[in-house]
Amino acid sequence: MTPPPRRQLLRRSISASLALAIAAFGTAAAVVLSSAPTAAAAGVPAPSPLAVPGRGATVPFKEQEAEYAATNGTLIGPNRLYGTLPSEASGRQAVTLDAVGEYVEFTLTAPANAMSFRYSLPDNAAGSGRDASIDVTVNGASPKAVPVTSKYGWYYGGYPFNNNPGDTNPHHFYDEARTMFGSTLAAGTKVRLQVSSTAASPSFTIDLADFEQVAAPIAKPSGALDVVADFGADPTGSADSTAKIQAAVDAGKAQGKEVYIPQGTFQVRDHIVVDQVTLRGAGPWYSVLTGRDPSNRSKAVGVYGKYAAQGGSRNVTLKDFAIIGDIREREDNDQVNAIGGALSDSTVDNVWMQHTKCGAWMDGPMDNFTIKNSRILDQTADGVNFHYGVTNSKVTNTFVRNTGDDGLAMWAENVPNVKNKFTFNTVILPILANNIVTYGGKDITISDNVMSDTITNGGGLHIANRYPGVNSGQGTAVSGTTTAARNTLIRTGNNDYNWQFGVGAIWFSGLNEPINATVNISDTEVLDSSYAAIHLIEGATNGLHFDNIRIDGAGTYALQIQSPGTATFNNVVATHIAQSNPIHNCVGSGFRITRGTGNSGWYADPPACTGTWPAPVWTNGGVPGGGSGPTDPPTDPPTDPTDPPTDPPAETGNLAQGRTVTDSGHADVYSASRAVDGDANSYWESTNHAFPQTITVDLGAAKAVKRLVLKLPPAAAWSTRTQTLSVSGSTDNNTFNSLKASAGYTFDPSSGNRATVTLPGTSARYLRLTFTGNTGWPAAQLSELEAYTS
Repeated sequence: MTPPPRRQLLRRSISASLALAIAAFGTAAAVVLSSAPTAAAAGVPAPSPLAVPGRGATVPFKEQEAEYAATNGTLIGPNRLYGTLPSEASGRQAVTLDAVGEYVEFTLTAPANAMSFRYSLPDNAAGSGRDASIDVTVNGASPKAVPVTSKYGWYYGGYPFNNNPGDTNPHHFYDEARTMFGSTLAAGTKVRLQVSSTAASPSFTIDLADFEQVAAPIAKPSGALDVVADFGADPTGSADSTAKIQAAVDAGKAQGKEVYIPQGTFQVRDHIVVDQVTLRGAGPWYSVLTGRDPSNRSKAVGVYGKYAAQGGSRNVTLKDFAIIGDIREREDNDQVNAIGGALSDSTVDNVWMQHTKCGAWMDGPMDNFTIKNSRILDQTADGVNFHYGVTNSKVTNTFVRNTGDDGLAMWAENVPNVKNKFTFNTVILPILANNIVTYGGKDITISDNVMSDTITNGGGLHIANRYPGVNSGQGTAVSGTTTAARNTLIRTGNNDYNWQFGVGAIWFSGLNEPINATVNISDTEVLDSSYAAIHLIEGATNGLHFDNIRIDGAGTYALQIQSPGTATFNNVVATHIAQSNPIHNCVGSGFRITRGTGNSGWYADPPACTGTWPAPVWTNGGVPGGGSGPTDPPTDPPTDPTDPPTDPPAETGNLAQGRTVTDSGHADVYSASRAVDGDANSYWESTNHAFPQTITVDLGAAKAVKRLVLKLPPAAAWSTRTQTLSVSGSTDNNTFNSLKASAGYTFDPSSGNRATVTLPGTSARYLRLTFTGNTGWPAAQLSELEAYTS
């Protein structure tokens, strides 16, 4: 998800955005580095998400993992410990090269004229990343230096994360680069990634390489408008082409003609707004839109429909080009996604989306939208999110890897999502949250997908009444029939570093309200789950039906039951479950199981209810290996809860930081998110001359808050002032009860410019401060709203 907590943008140049532009091989001879004898990494065999017949996306490339290739580098992993390099590698293994002459060598299994490779470089001390290059050689000759960078990776701290290496929780380590060979290489050709210098980067970690045969550029369709020939866009990327491409698109709509993007890299620094038009390129390896405004970093390349409030767009086709952005931080307020707005009766086909915030964040209401045959890589947030009333829409045959949040998501915030489908997709390595999820939604289908390698705070498949605006009162809760059929999940689920216990591969949550619907999970494989295979938590989940499920390998339990509900099980077979008792259930008869025929390996009576969480045992293809410890960051090791774990343990520290926050209004750029961003120097300021004013923070779950610490910036320029405010709480964001009567609180810079409000500890998920006065300014002001349970 991309919920509202924010940080101010870090401002950097866009020079590295072209590092992924195509680097074609030349023919000039070059010095060939001496090579060591051929060696092999001898990685631990692990199931591949691209080797599942009939499921997932049909991709145009052949993938090879570095850990099984010839190399004289160092194998790392397998390891799922959050914050380590192998934990974010495909299959949780990779190869590190840290000396001149070290290499990984792949042998082509099919003809190819292009490759992409996934890699990681270390961050630099400033957190701004480093640029380097690595040589690509073909059959030991003619090396070509391909640019690589760490500027799109390495995030730190808590959500929504920052670029400060001094903070905790380093993650999001990997990136991808691509290059064309200039000719077709035959099967059997040896392609080597080799270090020629460690001056720019002390190491290069290689995860995998994808080899493909890219077709020739697609010619301009007859009668189409050409953004270069007809409108003067610059295919070299030197000049800003935003206005010229927009003019071409507008003319295409007016004249009823397609708009063609020829070969080239085009600098685009704001949205191209499309409506009733086809925009197509020469192919995603040839036609590239890239760029970002050098002074206003909230503006960047993107192709958007008009927003729903402006009437939305319809009858749009986006096809055969790439959008490769320059987003290096997560700022959830910014519309810096590859594709966005509202696009009804529209199609995105064969579009490559990379280095944007989200691949496609679609804000409805909108209907009949399709993404197909596309690639979504290296995002700072979601791959796709169908948000706010998206109906009859789908993502199909699309490959998603290395998103900073949910891979594919539907979020029915306030307006129902109905009859949407995620089918035949491959979703790998979401760095945060879930591979595929629906938050609310009616008659949703999630079928024929492959999900693998969840990193933290999420599972493979998630069905939930969670996140703001998901409730039956607005018709947005899970309802009707949710169908999840013929999916394969590999190494999914992982530890939640807030809860300090594992999240299941398939999991359900009734946090906002119980799920009362028909949820059919059928013909599905759940392989080598990091923790539990099936997991229920929060509220209740009723109407689950599991049919023809194969569970092979679970790091802890087959079933982890932490909330009431009802479920039927038919032909559910579990093997290689780490715990001798395959069920953990501390809600007892609150979870009602109906067993049909053909079940084995997952049921026990009585179930376990230990009050502690076991360390997971990870497997590969059913063979135990690794997983002797938890997957929290090593800087903050987990502690097992001591009470029966039917609910998440109480959190410590500031519960409000990084949480969703809303206000009744704010002045200029001084939005509510500044009050929970952990930065005492930024501040929220309400609409001026408009008391009363409110700010409301969503703690994510009901908490017994006993103390608020309210802050203003510590700078001496702020004079002493008294703000009059009251505090109320709510469990549903609708009915609020008083927690603290209205009173004046003095903020004095000489004593830290802060005030403390004591509360009775009444459980509440939503805390609302209502301001009625401020002696220093005609508006409410806060730099930090902090909430504590002690």
